[in-house]
Amino acid sequence: MRSTFLLFFCFFASSLTWADLIHELEFSHGIAFFDELKYPSDYSHKKYLNPRAPKGGKLVLPWPFSFDTLAPLSLGETGPPSGYHFRAESLVVRGGDEFAAFYGRLADGIAVTDDKKALVFRIHPDARWDDGEIVTAHDVVYTFELLMSQVGASLRFDFLESLEALDNRHVIFHLDVPLAYDHVAMIQYQEILPEHYWRDRDPTAHTLKVPVSSGPYRLKEVKLGRYVEYERREDYWGWHVPINQGRYNFDTVRFEVYRDATVAREAFRKGLIDILDVDDIRYWVHAFEGPEMDRGLIAKARRNYGIWVGIGRAFVLNSRVPRLSDRRVRKALTLAFDFEWVNEKFYHGERARATSFWPGTILENNGMPSEDELALLSNFREVLPPEIFERPFDFSRSGNDADLRKNLTAAKQLLAAAGWHVLNGELRNAEGEHFTLELLSFEPDHARILLPWFENLKKLGIAANMRLVDISQYINRQRKHDYEVYVHTYDFVIPPTLSARNNFHSSALALEGSRNYVGVNEPVVDYLVEAAEGAQSLPELVAASRALDRVMMWGYYLIPVYAYDARRTVYWDKFGSPPQPLYRPAFPDGWWYEKKKAERITQAQSNMP
Repeated sequence: MRSTFLLFFCFFASSLTWADLIHELEFSHGIAFFDELKYPSDYSHKKYLNPRAPKGGKLVLPWPFSFDTLAPLSLGETGPPSGYHFRAESLVVRGGDEFAAFYGRLADGIAVTDDKKALVFRIHPDARWDDGEIVTAHDVVYTFELLMSQVGASLRFDFLESLEALDNRHVIFHLDVPLAYDHVAMIQYQEILPEHYWRDRDPTAHTLKVPVSSGPYRLKEVKLGRYVEYERREDYWGWHVPINQGRYNFDTVRFEVYRDATVAREAFRKGLIDILDVDDIRYWVHAFEGPEMDRGLIAKARRNYGIWVGIGRAFVLNSRVPRLSDRRVRKALTLAFDFEWVNEKFYHGERARATSFWPGTILENNGMPSEDELALLSNFREVLPPEIFERPFDFSRSGNDADLRKNLTAAKQLLAAAGWHVLNGELRNAEGEHFTLELLSFEPDHARILLPWFENLKKLGIAANMRLVDISQYINRQRKHDYEVYVHTYDFVIPPTLSARNNFHSSALALEGSRNYVGVNEPVVDYLVEAAEGAQSLPELVAASRALDRVMMWGYYLIPVYAYDARRTVYWDKFGSPPQPLYRPAFPDGWWYEKKKAERITQAQSNMP
């Protein structure tokens, strides 16, 4: 790891305690991996934000899921409402224009020991909860000890040996492995909870009482199942913190629940919603044409996903299910999906098929394995598919009848080799079991891309159907990995080491709530995940990530429909926005309300039928 700003210190006398050495530590304003910090200690703001953005106005956004609790660590529920992050804060925030750098938020200083086995955060002296109490190191200890005791959440923090509050301002994270990017990345996602408020309450239990928080917004109004509204706090302690300059510009941010995409589109056209992401390209191309667009009242934009990359939609195959545990079967199911036909008919040819778990980055499998990759893969050559060493990964193309027949013929041969043969039009194994496939979904709209695949599976003798359930049942079954196939996004934060263990490592296989949705359980995958986690340089990270990507794609654990591309967004043109950073989107907290534009929009909307 090249990180010259990391602050090293040692014990000069074994009798000294951590608390004795607080004043010996030299703290930095941030921490970076694989490169230097871009911004110095006296930086005033991030270049991808507008520190002079005006404050004011209202932003109304849609949200497709309901909510039923205000508990921050809800278990077994649909969870707290969207926008909850506006009222909460973490110790550090990732820099938006750097590959792997973090800057203080609740913490105004960070130090690391020489052996990289301890990480010390210094809490900002001005940090306050919205009830006036100070934020302390004891709040941090309380939060992470609570998380480490939870099923599922404990996996995210399995690198933590213990925590210790040295005094009110200093907290030390004792690690059981040397500090890596993943550890700080995971810490930065966790909001800190007020111990004095939750000490006699359960933050996992259902509640409608608004909890104490420390962030720039407070909950103004909540209507279960309908909307949640936040208002900007004038008394927020952190308005002067550099990481916050140019952010949180709206006086009010409101999230309205629209479970049906059609209803959400109509609400947008009527001016009830300000901004709408349009994932369905049919509507992106045709639905928003008209006088409002012609007059410049409605605008279209493509927004990147920042640090989020991956597969925008995929059919996740659960290899825990016996008939899906065979790679040949999974490949056969993949051959039956005609992406080119679906792309032409449903996506106007605008989608690109994902051939990587992190496409479009320096970490994706690309071409033949490099020498560094081969060095990692060589000990597993006997158990890996030979194709890994023979040709670059790609999917068999289709889009016409001849190519589809060729793919289905190959699929039939693979199924036969795996012990499945067609008898009276039904695919059966030696025990006479019929090959059926249930796809779990909560969105009826998924049917349009599933039915063509189901028809092709029928030609192979496979009976497939879609099981439509409500969102609560869907989430519970997903957490318990109780499904055969389901439609899902497969997204990662770059670099992907942050979530690779939870997605692919065998330690997550049986853990409820883990993201090992496909059920992968392979020593080579574990080895590559650990190699990526332990990378000390960018070349090491690239080699391990590419090799892992290559092995997973050749394993056919899922059927990618399309890769993430720039997000398609329509909005009523009454906002200002900064340039888009590469690694951290500045939407919506970096946008702002422009009064003159808004007055023009309001006048036009008042004349709408």
